[in-house]
Order: sequence, then C-alpha cells, then structure tokens
Amino acid sequence: MSKVWLITGCSTGFGRELAKEVLKSGYKAGVASRNINDIKDIIAEYPDTAIAVKLDVTKADEIKAAVKQIKEKFGQIDVLVNNAGIGYFGAIEESEEAEVRRMFEINFFGLANITNEVLPIMRAKRSGHIVNIASIGGLVGFPGVGFYNATKFAVDGYSEALAKETAPLGIKVTVINPSGFRTDWAGRSANNSPIIIDDYKDTAEANKNAIRGYSGSQPGDPVRAAKAIVKAVEAKNPPLHLLLGVAALKGARNKLEVLKKDYDAWEETTTGTDFPTE
Repeated sequence: MSKVWLITGCSTGFGRELAKEVLKSGYKAGVASRNINDIKDIIAEYPDTAIAVKLDVTKADEIKAAVKQIKEKFGQIDVLVNNAGIGYFGAIEESEEAEVRRMFEINFFGLANITNEVLPIMRAKRSGHIVNIASIGGLVGFPGVGFYNATKFAVDGYSEALAKETAPLGIKVTVINPSGFRTDWAGRSANNSPIIIDDYKDTAEANKNAIRGYSGSQPGDPVRAAKAIVKAVEAKNPPLHLLLGVAALKGARNKLEVLKKDYDAWEETTTGTDFPTE
C-alpha cells in the first residue's frame, strides 16, 4: 500500500515543491494550505492520489478536520511534514510581543498540536515518520531574527525529545535545518518590526537588510530540497538531523567549534560545580 503523507504549508516554497515531489514519486498526499485556491493546480494534476485540505495550524478545529479528512480518504497517515511557518525581523529589544507570540503559535505550537493529532494514528500502526522543518536558525542564533531563532530552537529540542519517546513505537523523527533557499520566507512571509533602535543598525538591521536583499537569489533550490526530504524518509535509517544547503553545513560546523572551544576552556569550572566525590 502506498504511503500517505500530510504536508502543511503547501501554498509556496518547500511545502509546495515537496507535495509535487511526493505525488510524482507515487505516494498519496493530503496537501494542506490556509487557502485551498493556492493548491488547486496540484490536486488537479493528481486527482486520485491527492486531496486538498484547508488548514490553519493555529486553529484546533481545522487540525482535527484536516486529519479526519485525510484518514477518511486514504485510511491512514504514514508521514507528517510540519512545514508551515513564518519569519519575523527585528532586534530582540525591537520585537513586538504580539507578533512574536503569533510566530510561536504558528512555528511551534501549531506544529506540536498537529503532531499530537497524528500520533495516535501512527501509534496504532506502530509505524510512521514525522518530519519537522526547522532552520539553520534552529541551531545558530543570528542578529535580527532572535525570536525566530527561538521558535526554531524549540522545534529542534522538541524533535529530539519526540524521537526518543517514539522510537520504541516504530515512529521515526527527522528535523530539517535548511539555510537560505529560494522561497517566500525572506519575502512576503516575514514581517518587519516597525520599531527601529539605532544602536542595532550594525547588527540586527544589517543582517535583516542582507537577508532581505538576497531574497529570490539564495543558493538553495527548493526542488532539490524536496528530493532530499523524500530520500531521507525513504531511507532505512533516516537521520534525526538533516542539514540542507552548503551554508547550513558551514554554520553548523562553526557552531560545533564554538561550543567545543567554550566547553574545553571552562572544563575545570564546569566540573567543579558538582559535590566532591569521595
């Protein structure tokens, strides 16, 4: 029986390209988007193996309805890809609480809530794969997107814990950490804080302008990323962590070096905080 995927955030970017790749590969898919009109063309091309589901991941009723709709159509959900997400630009001190909370609701709590809705289906079958789209910004902090970093660091930690809980149940977890790809993330999908503090012009403001400036010309190809995600899901031993993009690999390796430097330099202080051993 062909595996059934549920992919969130399919109107553009990773989600859209992944839905097309999954369906082209012969799988079935629940293609989810807040606006059904944005995904009608995908469904039209694969009328027998794709179903369009309206899904705002911040709405509990839509989560329940989407999962029920896919299960009624195809009988199961084997792969969940939590792709829906947004960005937000602003120094930590500049960032608006309402916008930050909205981003957490989408990037983290929406992801967690839809996962909780799908887990009972996977537990019953003792099989499944959950793929969470994070970011290199879930491993490395960058000026100007600190609260976005916080949402993606949360996704990374959540995914690691989930993987340890579900491994004995036959459910696999992969967290994806991409660098810059040609999606809408740095364009219309990310708002700017209207608050500008001049002291951050050389850090947060400069990085925001750099990211905005290369929107549309990032080195990452969403089509190749989609193929990489399918390859990981198809693998006998899929990775818990999958970096996508040369910059992601470079950033992650630099982070490892920074951590090692600090850990080694402060080893004596670190080990000196335990009660003495006899």
